[in-house]
Amino acid sequence: MRRLVLALLIGLLPAPAAHAMQIDGPLVVVAAPAVDRPIAWRQSRALGKPFAGRLVDGVQLPAEGRDFWTFDWGTRLSPNRPWRRWGTDRLVRTVLAVIADYRAANPGAPRVGVADLSRPHGGPFGEEFGGLGHASHQNGRDVDVLYPRLDRLERRAGAPALVDQQLSQQLVDRFVAAGAVYVFTGPHLRLHGRSRVVAKLSHHDDHMHVRIP
Repeated sequence: MRRLVLALLIGLLPAPAAHAMQIDGPLVVVAAPAVDRPIAWRQSRALGKPFAGRLVDGVQLPAEGRDFWTFDWGTRLSPNRPWRRWGTDRLVRTVLAVIADYRAANPGAPRVGVADLSRPHGGPFGEEFGGLGHASHQNGRDVDVLYPRLDRLERRAGAPALVDQQLSQQLVDRFVAAGAVYVFTGPHLRLHGRSRVVAKLSHHDDHMHVRIP
């Protein structure tokens, strides 16, 4: 399994087929990129608390990859704007590895939607930055991951009935296994996990909030 994840990350395996994606407009068919975009890796520091901190030497998640696409809470469009996609090197590596492992186990599944991480230098990320805003997401350790949809569209699940809870549970389990400190899920979903790690939180019926150490 570890070799498979590594192969996916460095581009040894073929790209997945095209997928249907619909954000707020008409349905379009988009092809996942054949090669993942390069990432400027560097050792990062998360200072302070996730709800009162900042990010030093953050790493930017690309706008999309063979296994993921990004979503902007402020515009409700894809891709997410560049300044909303920064995290610690550990967070970005964890997200990529978990999603690659999940996609290898579910080759027919659509790419995973990734929404906000942190701002380039961390700091407040409230309503003034679009959407409902975030009380946390301040030091590069938090990421929002959209639930896979039953219809397999690469789009936010606007209602609990649209969520593929079996595939979503697999993502929850993989993030927990990867060492997540918290995974917050929606109160109207059946998702579960390790006590004191996986918990219900309002406004999370369309995405899970993952925090890594």
